[in-house]
Amino acid sequence: MIYLLRIIAAPFALLYGLILLFRNWCYTKGLLTETSFELPIINVGNLAFGGTGKTPHIEYLIKLLKPTHKVAVLSRGYKRKTIGYFFANNESTAAEIGDEPRQIKQKFKDEIHLAVSENRVIGVPNLLFDAEDTEVILLDDAFQHRAIKAGLNILLTDYNNLFTNDFLTPAGTLREYRAGYKRADIIVVTKCKENLSFEEKEKIKAEIKPLPHQQVFFSYQQYDNLVHYYNESIIEYDLLKHADILIFSGIANANSFEKYLENSCNAIINAWQFGDHHDFSYEEIEKILNEFNNYNSKNKIIVSTEKDAMRLQTDEFKDLLKNYPIYYLPLQVTFIDNDKALFNQSILNYVEQNTRSY
Repeated sequence: MIYLLRIIAAPFALLYGLILLFRNWCYTKGLLTETSFELPIINVGNLAFGGTGKTPHIEYLIKLLKPTHKVAVLSRGYKRKTIGYFFANNESTAAEIGDEPRQIKQKFKDEIHLAVSENRVIGVPNLLFDAEDTEVILLDDAFQHRAIKAGLNILLTDYNNLFTNDFLTPAGTLREYRAGYKRADIIVVTKCKENLSFEEKEKIKAEIKPLPHQQVFFSYQQYDNLVHYYNESIIEYDLLKHADILIFSGIANANSFEKYLENSCNAIINAWQFGDHHDFSYEEIEKILNEFNNYNSKNKIIVSTEKDAMRLQTDEFKDLLKNYPIYYLPLQVTFIDNDKALFNQSILNYVEQNTRSY
């Protein structure tokens, strides 16, 4: 069936691809302008639509850089209710800046600056005006936004769905042709097995065919303790094995999230799946709570992803949820073997070599 659907979608993918080819050719030939700025700008993006782990990798870079540099993040702010440039503060909501930017801002607060703008070329100077002490900018999901020229491009690809095996949308999930990977300086294979062998790493590198200047690294996900939506109490991993869990999520790929909880708890009540960045309605949350209330267990909890919590921590939903045992599951990424030291040094070298002088 999937092959039949790809055949049907092929003409549309071809038309979309031709438009992309022409656009990229215009940038390559200088017919469309790429704007650069005199400070380190690191772009974290992908070739596919969602699900490769951009937000946790942005957070990893923040943790790496913030001890020595003032970091700012510039995101599009997908599915926010505002339009244009918006400079975030600690009280900014998901409706104002988007769920993933809010997650980042809530986690790091005044340790970083954060702004959203559909147009990054406009967003960068506005951000530098609002946050004059900025020393390095992290661009969230701007690999296809070629109007701005980042100094360092990091391309993410999912271990379970490498861009080399994917197809152009709508036949697959790629935003542009596979050849777009050539614009990357660093390629990170995400969501790997923690014990990924050297032989398998080399096999993947051979499949990617990195160019001489490109570095390839491998990262994996680590989940933290569950955190309550409102009072920030936690449930440690060892206590999960006694719990019955009702799961709900609105992310691009919930497989690893659900699998982790299934392997950690006593039983899964149900797993509700919604589309990525889903805008939950009051009625949908009520249905989830009704199922939870009707489940006969003395030790039951509700769990979502951290990104989902960002959209539900509003006054409207707090009144509905505050008396429930509702938690989110944070995750972070780390790198396999000596990849961590090599990746970190590559980032730090780039930033130090491109720091602007005042």
